[in-house]
Amino acid sequence: MFTRTNAGVKQNNQFVWFKKWVLHRQTYTYLSNESGYSIRTLKTYFHNYLSKAPTLPIYPTEQLNLLIDGTYFSNDICLIVYRDNTIKFTQLYRLTSGEYYSEIKEDLDNLLSLNITIESITCDGHRAILKAIKLSCKDVILQRCVVHIERECSIWLTTNPKSVPGSELLFIVKKLSLIKYHYQSHEWIMELYNWYEKHKDYINEKSYSFDTKRYWYKHKTVRRAFIHVKNALPNMFQYLFNERVPKSTNGLESFFGHLKSHLLLHRGLTKEHRKNFIKWYLYFKNQE
Repeated sequence: MFTRTNAGVKQNNQFVWFKKWVLHRQTYTYLSNESGYSIRTLKTYFHNYLSKAPTLPIYPTEQLNLLIDGTYFSNDICLIVYRDNTIKFTQLYRLTSGEYYSEIKEDLDNLLSLNITIESITCDGHRAILKAIKLSCKDVILQRCVVHIERECSIWLTTNPKSVPGSELLFIVKKLSLIKYHYQSHEWIMELYNWYEKHKDYINEKSYSFDTKRYWYKHKTVRRAFIHVKNALPNMFQYLFNERVPKSTNGLESFFGHLKSHLLLHRGLTKEHRKNFIKWYLYFKNQE
């Protein structure tokens, strides 16, 4: 099927099948039938590629609307991606063990050092990310992911809150991702304010522990959900003022989902090869 006497052609053929293996969820058996190579030969070729990693180029852009999010894999691998939402291009990534302020700040500083103008950043509100943005990109538009706000509140309040204040707050929060116009955001904020005025005694109610001799909030989950929304409020509706600003990190979460499904198909990789598989995946996706 292929000319294998020419070293350059042979290597190119190997790389084509490696790309298909990484991007298209194709098994060794399928690729062996398609390529004419034995499974053992393909594993040898792919092992060689996974022993090294590609260099991810920066795409020159005058104005960057950035999505930042992290996701976790087994073997204590955390992938943090800095993705251009407009052109769906990963400008930078970091493979580490967690979402750390110092590393995220370093990444943002590195992007800025390349004379890239970051117009906006949309993130899930992780403390490390927020702190890094505050110190490195203080003049950049910050948008909190509205889907993440809904999700976090739904976890704390549960799908069927036992209290009236919890049920009412959940009802309000679930409207968040439906807001498309300024007047809707004003109505939503007023509804949240009225809810607080109605239930502030409830969410601020405390109990006293004679064992620890300390006060604690009695309705912690409802209070926690409200405080989460309250803290995010200043950066919740930036997308209404600028259509280039994404209101959620859903694009990245979908991207992560596809990556994980591809990696799951290729079980048995060493930790180093898993990392390099991720790097190759990011590299190939940028070429699409």
